[in-house]
Amino acid sequence: MASIIKANELQDFGGNSILTSDGAGNVTPNATGIQNTPAFFAHSASDQGSVADNSYTKVTLGTEVFDVGSCFASSRFTVPSGEAGKYFFYGSVRCQVASNSDMNQSYSAFYLNGSIYVENRMNFQSNPVRLATNLIHTVLDLSVGDYVELYAAIDHAGASAIEIGSGEKGTNFGGYKIIGA
Repeated sequence: MASIIKANELQDFGGNSILTSDGAGNVTPNATGIQNTPAFFAHSASDQGSVADNSYTKVTLGTEVFDVGSCFASSRFTVPSGEAGKYFFYGSVRCQVASNSDMNQSYSAFYLNGSIYVENRMNFQSNPVRLATNLIHTVLDLSVGDYVELYAAIDHAGASAIEIGSGEKGTNFGGYKIIGA
């Protein structure tokens, strides 16, 4: 036998609102322990040119789409006070050179507190390319004040210009706190 409970708000024993509903099926989690926050997403506003050959460069993300918890600034996520825990991060970097068949390798990496933590490397040395988009993701167990940044590197064969591209929002970085982890 099935039962139905109808309510527009669920509270704990202290009278604190845990969940609310607008009556149209839209539920809002109110308790911080059941929200995937802090959370953010940003992408490049323009191409980042003059990147040094085969050297990691911090990716500049000029368009902040959302930043729940005010934790993302200057292309860096910083764990705010009271929000230590496990986080999922994802990103992509559009690596490009000016001439066809000029890119040997492309890299993307997450840096944790100023040092490389995880890297994605694509090798095209047998068949160089002009453009590649490196995807990267990881889960980190972070403390208050820890920070995460997105970096990229491009190893090219010739003398053409090297850029971290912004086309189609191909360079982006996002993350959120994992609930229940």
